[in-house]
Amino acid sequence: MSNRRDGMSSKQIYDLDTIWGDLKNGIEHVYNRQSMPKPRYMELYTHVYNYCTSVHLNPNKSTTVAGTRSKKASSTSTAQVGGAQLVGLELYRRIKDFLRHYLLDLISRGANFMDEDVLSFYTREWEDYRFSSKVLNGVCSYLNRHWVRRECEEGRKGIYEIYQLALVAWRDCLFQQLHKRVTNAVLKLIERERNGESINTRLVSGVINCYVELGLNEEEPTIKGQSLTIYKESFEKTFLEETKCFYIKESDQFLANNTVTEYMKKAEQRLQEEQKRVRDYLHETTLFGLADTCEKVLIRKHMEIFHAEFQNLLNFEKNDDLGRMYHLVSRIQDGLGELKIILECHILAQGQTAIEKCGEAAFNDPKTYVSVILDVHKKYNALVALSFNNDSGFVAALDKACGGFINNNLVTRQYNSSSKSPEMLAKFCDLLLKKSSKNPEEAELEDTLNQVMIMFKYIEDKDVFQKFYSKMLAKRLVQHMSASDDAEASMISKLKQACGFEYTSKLQRMFQDIGVSKDLNEAFRKHVSNSNMPHDIDFSIQVLSSGSWPFQYLLTFSLPSELERSVQRFTQFYSAQHSGRKLNWLYNMSKGELVTNCFKNRYTLQASTFQMAVLLQFNVQEQWTVNQLSESTQLKTDYLIQVLQILLKAKLLMCTEDESSVHGSSIVYLYSGYKNKKLRVNINVPMKQEIKLEQESTHKHIEEDRKMLIQAAIVRIMKMRKVMKHQQLTAEVLTQLSSRFKPRVNVIKKCIDILIEKEYLERTEGQKDSYSYLA
Repeated sequence: MSNRRDGMSSKQIYDLDTIWGDLKNGIEHVYNRQSMPKPRYMELYTHVYNYCTSVHLNPNKSTTVAGTRSKKASSTSTAQVGGAQLVGLELYRRIKDFLRHYLLDLISRGANFMDEDVLSFYTREWEDYRFSSKVLNGVCSYLNRHWVRRECEEGRKGIYEIYQLALVAWRDCLFQQLHKRVTNAVLKLIERERNGESINTRLVSGVINCYVELGLNEEEPTIKGQSLTIYKESFEKTFLEETKCFYIKESDQFLANNTVTEYMKKAEQRLQEEQKRVRDYLHETTLFGLADTCEKVLIRKHMEIFHAEFQNLLNFEKNDDLGRMYHLVSRIQDGLGELKIILECHILAQGQTAIEKCGEAAFNDPKTYVSVILDVHKKYNALVALSFNNDSGFVAALDKACGGFINNNLVTRQYNSSSKSPEMLAKFCDLLLKKSSKNPEEAELEDTLNQVMIMFKYIEDKDVFQKFYSKMLAKRLVQHMSASDDAEASMISKLKQACGFEYTSKLQRMFQDIGVSKDLNEAFRKHVSNSNMPHDIDFSIQVLSSGSWPFQYLLTFSLPSELERSVQRFTQFYSAQHSGRKLNWLYNMSKGELVTNCFKNRYTLQASTFQMAVLLQFNVQEQWTVNQLSESTQLKTDYLIQVLQILLKAKLLMCTEDESSVHGSSIVYLYSGYKNKKLRVNINVPMKQEIKLEQESTHKHIEEDRKMLIQAAIVRIMKMRKVMKHQQLTAEVLTQLSSRFKPRVNVIKKCIDILIEKEYLERTEGQKDSYSYLA
């Protein structure tokens, strides 16, 4: 064994004391920022390399041999392993001592510096020290890769790579002595910047970078990565507290001397400045805490003032300031709740007030009523989009408010029914889609129909709209009064998209019937022509499927003989084509043209079938009593009087009584002096009584249809659930039907009772307010 040692001793051994003088001299050059040529750098690196490798080999071989002898020798060899470590440790200690003495000298030179002077000193020395330490780390890279790494892997604490050792030395010596003064100086500099002064931000960023880099991963020193503990504890914590105090004082003073709108601009500016401050010289992780601190002081603390001002801004339509407030308050968690409530109440009040200002026009003119509602929605929809960034909460507030004033306003309260709004909307659609000299261009009409669908979305009683719309569409189609088939189809498509196929199925079948009727008329004309039948009148018909059209034949009537032959011809023709079908003639929906030969001029009168029947009677004799006309036409006297009043008003007939007091024994006669500037005169105008009866009938049918829909929903639910409590069943029915209309709870209860009588349901024995389904 001794021979082996002698063999090893013959190899060159580098003693630390021998090389340290030159190595220390080189390190001093590095830390004095003196330029170093590359060969000199390599000399220093070689010193470390040769020393570590020469010393490292001998003990290892000694250890190996001893390890082969005995357990005792083996235990001795463990101490020898320490020999190799001691050599590395000794070099490590000397470097550590050098760094400590160097930093103590620095501290003595910077002991009396304050404010910017201490910052200048600290940041300048830190940058130089950091650079020099990286050079030293390169010189000692072999020590790092072997000795330091092995020590760390074996769990030795307090051992770092040389650059990290330099950082620890700075932290334990210079940082511990100066960090309070340095931090206070940084905070004063930031406060000066907040007060509008220009500062040297490089001083701040230099300190911040130092604090961040001093955060070492103590548990795993060989793993690259930083802990922000020093930065957080020595700077950020104090910085955030100082920020809080600064803005509490500033915001209170500013609000005492300025308006809220000016304060919002100031707060917005301050928040942007703080965000920029993080970007410029603070660590990115500070952004969240800084923003939170500023928002609490600048916004949350003054929320009550913001709420009060929000209403004022709405009243005076300060949209820019509303947007500014939204963006500020949205930074606060759950901060927008009160603003949404204020907006909803404001829009609701504005909508109701706008309708009230219209006066009588709101009750009688669908165009005025709908236009006012759409104007209010358009105004506040733009506000929500531009000022509130279409925030879902504000959109919901707008929707709730619009639903509120559309379904509950002066007009609906006057009629004691929310169904007035859908009725007025259907009438407005009729005005848009009916032929008129005021019909808009196609593009404008399409845009208006889109606006109509906005109001339709908010209507609770969509079934009411459907009833009125279908009646009016039916009249437009039958009377060929649609302004545009494309517009009609577009509207039905929009309704289908909003409410589904079932909602518009009948409307679509109406269009199909009109198309089929055109083909049927053409076939009938060919049939008449081929049969060599006389063409005494131009006769056309429309065959409508009874389940799709909202028409009812309500009157008894004797068709004039002039028309009877054409009706019989078509009936025979249709029966031959479609056996088993029955035609019910809707004379109340029919119309025609009469050519006059009894006046000075030859007029063409566009009249209803009932008007034609009355006027044709004067081909037989020149005057009639009302009772005689009733008997000859088979029209009821009260209805006939309404027909006559239109003819009297048009001055085609004259009466021995006042027009408004016509009765059964009144005598009417043809007025031979009738004159009109137009040769084609339309006298087919709707009768007020007929309109009133039609509206009453429509509402009655709506109530009946609703009861059937409620019953169907109850049966559908109970069939699936089998047993349900009354409250649960009611809630489920309300949920299922809410898209069509809002069922009244008392009507649901009546429908349940009806279904119990019909034996669809029964009350569950022994359970209160519970129902069972009977299969």
